[in-house]
Amino acid sequence: MASHDDVENGTSTRSAAMSLEKHQTDFKLTDEEVDDNPIEQVRLTVPITDDPSLPALTFRTWVLGIISCSLLAFLNRFFGYRTNQLTITAISAQILVLPLGKLMAATIPVKPIRAPFTNWSFSLNPGPFNLKEHVLITIFANCGASPVYAVYIITIVKAFYARPLNPVAAMLLAQTTQLLGYGWAGLFRKYLVDSPYMWWPANLVQVSLFRALHEKEKRPKGGLSRLQFFLLVFISSFAYYVIPGYLFPSLSALSFVCWIWKDSITANQIGAGLNGLGVGSFGLDWSTVAGFLGSPLASPVFAIVNVLAGLVLLLYVLVPISYWNNAYDAKKFPIFSSHTFDSTGQPYNITRILNTNAFDINRDAYNGYSKLHLTPFFAFIYGLSFATLTATLTHVALFDGKNIWQMWKRTTSAARDRFGDVHTRLMKKNYEPVPQWWFHIILVLTVGLSIYACEGFNKQLQLPWWGIMLACGIALSFTLPIGIIQATTNQQPGLNVITELIIGYMYPGKPLANVAFKTYGYISMTQALMFLQDFKLGHYMKIPPKSMFIVQLVGTILASTIYFGTAWWLLTSIENICHPSLLPEGSPWTCPGDDVFYSASIIWGVVGPLRMFTKKGVYPQMNWFFLIGFLAPFPGWWLSRKFPEIKWLRLIHMPIILGGTGNMPPAKAVHYLSWGAVGIFFNYYVYRRFKTWWARHNYILSAALDAGVAFMAVLLFFTLQTNNIFGPQWWGLDGTDHCPLAKCPTAKGVEIQGCPVIA
Repeated sequence: MASHDDVENGTSTRSAAMSLEKHQTDFKLTDEEVDDNPIEQVRLTVPITDDPSLPALTFRTWVLGIISCSLLAFLNRFFGYRTNQLTITAISAQILVLPLGKLMAATIPVKPIRAPFTNWSFSLNPGPFNLKEHVLITIFANCGASPVYAVYIITIVKAFYARPLNPVAAMLLAQTTQLLGYGWAGLFRKYLVDSPYMWWPANLVQVSLFRALHEKEKRPKGGLSRLQFFLLVFISSFAYYVIPGYLFPSLSALSFVCWIWKDSITANQIGAGLNGLGVGSFGLDWSTVAGFLGSPLASPVFAIVNVLAGLVLLLYVLVPISYWNNAYDAKKFPIFSSHTFDSTGQPYNITRILNTNAFDINRDAYNGYSKLHLTPFFAFIYGLSFATLTATLTHVALFDGKNIWQMWKRTTSAARDRFGDVHTRLMKKNYEPVPQWWFHIILVLTVGLSIYACEGFNKQLQLPWWGIMLACGIALSFTLPIGIIQATTNQQPGLNVITELIIGYMYPGKPLANVAFKTYGYISMTQALMFLQDFKLGHYMKIPPKSMFIVQLVGTILASTIYFGTAWWLLTSIENICHPSLLPEGSPWTCPGDDVFYSASIIWGVVGPLRMFTKKGVYPQMNWFFLIGFLAPFPGWWLSRKFPEIKWLRLIHMPIILGGTGNMPPAKAVHYLSWGAVGIFFNYYVYRRFKTWWARHNYILSAALDAGVAFMAVLLFFTLQTNNIFGPQWWGLDGTDHCPLAKCPTAKGVEIQGCPVIA
């Protein structure tokens, strides 16, 4: 992402954070190891047994899977519009559906039901709730937990540009961008799923959790079972969120520095957790901790430290030096903002440079108005995203290139030998594969519907048919090489920077064409890799491939529909949604991620990279970050080879450091600092001092905290906020950090409402 314009990083920071710290593979294998699996971590984690008689796609799977998918899709889109957006992962459903599945197995009648006028019968309760059902339900839930990126386009059209958008076109956009990845997944599954050398490290975490949940559990003497612990934390989280969610929203961001020096702009800039550098700020709200970066309990401490190093580099080195030296006229603007400005320091009036009917740039009006200006913070976010892209490629080549090449050679060799490891043999022996034509039909239909969505409906989405085909070509070209990287290192270099640059130069001045092209080119590849990763999980857990395919397809269509429906409902029912200055006090509907996406559509779409990052614009120097990122991993790589006895040198991960602030904005300093503090406490201190407790309860604690906040927030919305009741009128109702001067410029003569004018 060239900024968190897209709410995703140029390299998947979360994926890198979940990666195993050691993934070097010894290729001098014994015959026994080859017969099992050539990857040691897989041999130690994944069982080599299978019981094909276990039912998988059962009535319980459909009921719990559809409920999980629907609930997560609704909640994640619902929270996406709130000040502290909360991402609820499939792990919550993975833990919660286990007791529900066992309850259904214990209570539903076992008598078979015969379909009328046929000899076909089925059972609502085919026996004990089993692991294969659990895996398929989790895949269902994962479809609901995965964001539907195209909804950002719908939001900026409806809420920010205030343009008409046909709901059918919007629905097709949401569906096709999610489904297009199936085509690429089908083309490359032979190499990225069947190959034992494409091992997808993140799946081993899931395999371990499934095995732990299905082991027979004996409650510790004087302790709690996993379910009891989940319920206790869930109830506590549910009850507590009444305070930051309704009674005292200011608890979400506490910034004491600017409270002490409340009349000082500089102190506000330094201390503000939401619109400043966040020195000394923190939040007493789980949605502050986990809202933008995911649960810190699921990230290893080495990744947390790398992310915090990136935060220090940006917020406490680059931004202060540039701001207080007035680089790029920095003092005319706030120190921390993702908005766009003109040369006088005023918010950029986008309506002055847009042709109303054609909805594209009026070049004469632009030349007569002002070049587009950003805060140095936002400009450096773009620069760091450029650096992250090239740093990821260099880092993977230096640290993992040899292993990737060896694995790829063995993959192509194994393809000729029909893949010899035990997992592939079991899958081919016991289950029918998914026919290739299933994927081809979905691909052809989706491409056709994509062209119809963009070319039809009076071309409201602006992207011509050749743009769709070019985006598909980019996604097709990159799915296999990036899939190999992710399947062996758990890192996913993003295509958003490349896609924005390409369409920005080829088809400038069209904001919706730019974001639609980026979505089709970038997200279809991301979706393909998500499908392939889930297929590999099913491969490890011995799930019938056709059942996996059906669950993924139904889950994707269902999740896309609910994401779209929830977004359309909120956009049309909440007055002034996404406009904080017009919302009532205490209203949480500020759309932080969509606000950043809107700014990105102006930067890349309306104005375009030619007028931003070349001599025609203000920020040509940002292109140096491509070279900086390319060179950045070399020192750490050289030191790790020079001093192999110093183990921590290999944990210096430049893509995470450079891309660690990729969620900023919409994430703010208080979110990063709170996330880092909680993550280090649990994954360093608790892990080292209370390892048994950590192993038993850490992930369950995370899931329960997420679930408690989610259900209370929804309850508050339907019972109070829909009636415009946002809490008692007092100082603590303000959802900000009470640092209003942090948004003020410090240049002389710049007049901004609510700010003192510097003489």
